[in-house]
Amino acid sequence: MDTQLDSWTALALLDWQVELGADEAICDQPVDRYALAAEARKVKAKPAAAPAQTPMVAPQVDPVAEARAMAAGAGSLEALRAALADFDHCDLKKGARSLVFADGVPGARVMIIGEAPGRDEDREGRPFVGRAGQLLDRMLAPIGLGRAADRDSAVYITNVLPWRPPQNRDPKPDEIAMMMPFLERHVALADPDVIVLMGNISCQAVLGKRGITRLRGIWTQAMGKPVLPMFHPAYLLRNPAAKREAWADLLSLSARLAEGT
Repeated sequence: MDTQLDSWTALALLDWQVELGADEAICDQPVDRYALAAEARKVKAKPAAAPAQTPMVAPQVDPVAEARAMAAGAGSLEALRAALADFDHCDLKKGARSLVFADGVPGARVMIIGEAPGRDEDREGRPFVGRAGQLLDRMLAPIGLGRAADRDSAVYITNVLPWRPPQNRDPKPDEIAMMMPFLERHVALADPDVIVLMGNISCQAVLGKRGITRLRGIWTQAMGKPVLPMFHPAYLLRNPAAKREAWADLLSLSARLAEGT
């Protein structure tokens, strides 16, 4: 018996089954409809996956804001020195031997602000004690000023940075920015009559300007005080011819003090 069906016969048989209500093809293996229903219930009851947890990120510390808060909390020069010693955001501290805070007489009429400690200053823990510092002492003596004297003839000396930069390099802008709140508080607590800025870095920090050959000898105002920019003694050691201008600036300082500022 020929069992081959032509396409027309097969299509007719399929139409006949559809008319009878057949809507699925019979597979080779039986299908357990109860098992399929149970599996569907499991999938529906499965809890949704928990949202991915965002990793915790440590808050960024603003070193300038922290320096400002620490400096503002210092009610005395001793407390300010302690605050500087506790400030850990300036990497210069890690490589320095000493915290170089100040020298001279607190409350003196003249406050001298240098740039940063050198090797000798780092070793002794006082500003301006090397060759440049010795020259500074000789410069001040003829106009009646010194470190160990009464308030009217004394000077009080500090630096923009209290820690020595490696190889005596210039301070970086971020290092200056971190130290400025401490320096401003230092000036407020020392309360001098006038400020002398020694060198380019101190002018940049306090006045926001560089170019000491142009700035020197010209009185200006900063931090609520009269300010006189001068050549740094280290510059004078390298350029002795500039001592004439430095002497003129010292005479200007002496005259200002005599006027009572």
